[in-house]
Amino acid sequence: MEHSSSQSQVAYMKKSLVDQGYLDEQFYQLEELQDEASPNFVEEVVTLFFSDSSRLVASIEQALEKSPQDFHRLDSIMHQLKDSTLSIGALRVKNECTRFREYCDEEDLQGCQGSFQKVKREHAILKQKLEAYFQLLRQIGPAGATRPGN
Repeated sequence: MEHSSSQSQVAYMKKSLVDQGYLDEQFYQLEELQDEASPNFVEEVVTLFFSDSSRLVASIEQALEKSPQDFHRLDSIMHQLKDSTLSIGALRVKNECTRFREYCDEEDLQGCQGSFQKVKREHAILKQKLEAYFQLLRQIGPAGATRPGN
């Protein structure tokens, strides 16, 4: 009974991440690629995402500190981050990346700085939520892994 409850908890947690706009359908598609041969595939992809995206966030931070601003470079780095978010379906982070790029097009430094703070906040929240999700998945073990759409 406890196992079934844990599975329900995992399904609810994943559904709430989608319902709250943290993740989109891409996350479900990613899960469809997971199988017995690679039971931790999604977690590995997400771990790579956070490793890569953290590096890109640091690069943007450094670029924002330089003067004069190179909006083309800022846009280029943020474009890489946005593309990376698409791979796991990180919807809120992706949306804020889009806003940041719009500020770059306008060469609006203040807009970029404000938007970048939101990118960092959404990135941190998503990381925390996905860590909790994967921790719960690990607790119930491979037999408890939810099938796509659950």
